[in-house]
Amino acid sequence: MKNLCFAFCIALIININQAFASEAGMPQLDPEFWAAQVFWLLLIFSSLYLILWKIFLPKITDSIENRKLKVINDLSETQKLKDAAEKKLKQYNEIIEDSKIKAKKILEDSKKKIEEDIKNKSINFNKEIEKEILSTEKEINILKETSIKSINKIAIEVSSEIIKNIAGTEVNGSNVAAIVEDISKKNAGTYK
Repeated sequence: MKNLCFAFCIALIININQAFASEAGMPQLDPEFWAAQVFWLLLIFSSLYLILWKIFLPKITDSIENRKLKVINDLSETQKLKDAAEKKLKQYNEIIEDSKIKAKKILEDSKKKIEEDIKNKSINFNKEIEKEILSTEKEINILKETSIKSINKIAIEVSSEIIKNIAGTEVNGSNVAAIVEDISKKNAGTYK
């Protein structure tokens, strides 16, 4: 390997010495070297052209096409997702509107039911009050009748006692009872 490197360095030095020693000036402008220069120019640029055309350009084109397809697929997927999101939003808004309508109906039904319950309870309460009033009036009327009888009985006893004390004689109880009954019948309208 050392020998190969050494030979390469010597060949390079010889070529450099010849390049510095050229007396004709720049070899690129010397017509003697034009054919070789054209040959190497065509060979190098043709091979570069073929390498670019056959190897690198198809890879770049495939890469661009793949990227283009990916972008198109991503855009179509995005559009599908957007459409799905808009559909879900529409369904969500419809559900909210339906819920509002149902809630309003439930509130109205509850309000009507409560009003009916209040009305029924009020009617029942009024009926119970009327029953209580009637029973109380009956009790009062019964009490009036019994109290009038009791008052008449007391009045008969007190009157008999007073007459007995004033006159000093025993009085007929039936006569006193008839007088008290007659007076209480005359005054019965004033007590009611």
